[in-house]
Amino acid sequence: MSAGAVDDPTVSWLLEGDPSLRWQTLRDVVHAPDAEVAAERARVEREGWGAALLDRQDASGTWGGTVWKPEDRDATDIVVLLLAQLGADGERTRAALDRTAAGVDWGEEWGFSAFFDGEVEPCINGRVLTAAAPYGHATETILGKLLDTQQTDGGWNCYAETRDDPGSFHSTICVVEALAAYRDAGGPTDVAEPLRRGQEYLLDRGLMRRKSTGELIDESWLEFRFPYYWHYDVLRGLDHLRASGVPYDERATEAVELVRSKRGADGRWTLDAVLHGRPAVPFEEAGEPSRWNTLRALRVLEWAGVQSLA
Repeated sequence: MSAGAVDDPTVSWLLEGDPSLRWQTLRDVVHAPDAEVAAERARVEREGWGAALLDRQDASGTWGGTVWKPEDRDATDIVVLLLAQLGADGERTRAALDRTAAGVDWGEEWGFSAFFDGEVEPCINGRVLTAAAPYGHATETILGKLLDTQQTDGGWNCYAETRDDPGSFHSTICVVEALAAYRDAGGPTDVAEPLRRGQEYLLDRGLMRRKSTGELIDESWLEFRFPYYWHYDVLRGLDHLRASGVPYDERATEAVELVRSKRGADGRWTLDAVLHGRPAVPFEEAGEPSRWNTLRALRVLEWAGVQSLA
């Protein structure tokens, strides 16, 4: 899609959104010049959602006074992931992540492991590494924990007791996103093979089905959410494959068709649901047109070679 895409009403609507949406729309949908994209991205830490998240950090380096709580969407592990997903970058963001690196650990339960060294669960460690990598805080310690917990089938599973237990889509998506982020940030360890195996885990199952029977694993994966935290859905899986440079694969055909079919008559995608818990900052309303889902859907359809604009 060329710069002429800005004349499309759907793209114009995206460009009226938060800076975190605008810079990604310029990069991934409009394909604007790098300088224009960078200028818009620089606004993320100063305006809108990115600035609001940074404003909530306390002096000790945490958000919400805690490293992780399942019901808190303003805990540290969630907010640092959101900052990376929004694309916040610049002196203010890096200073915030430096405070986290210097002052936050996982507490007595995990031997006071440094925040960016992670704990033991791959779904949590994957999110932490995804957040750490763009800001120079990826550690070989947390990477080693992830590589050591890959299942025989190529996936990951926070509740696995042996390597032969089946992988989990929720855990696997968190880890493959992390490995791609580590690779793209220039991490010194070659992660190509474990990343490939994790992506094959998703593709072999059509991004939604049991490999053994072909049945749909979870109806909720057909609903698209943002933020999605540790939860898997089909759009998240497709957007990862696109972002990490995986060429379009016919095994993704059903998943791509699902995305295409959910486009409304107004050219937009709806926020199907929101996850429970107190959000770090308010994003979008469930049941309403969603700029996040629309942006992600448009770039997935372009990746798949589907005409994405009416």
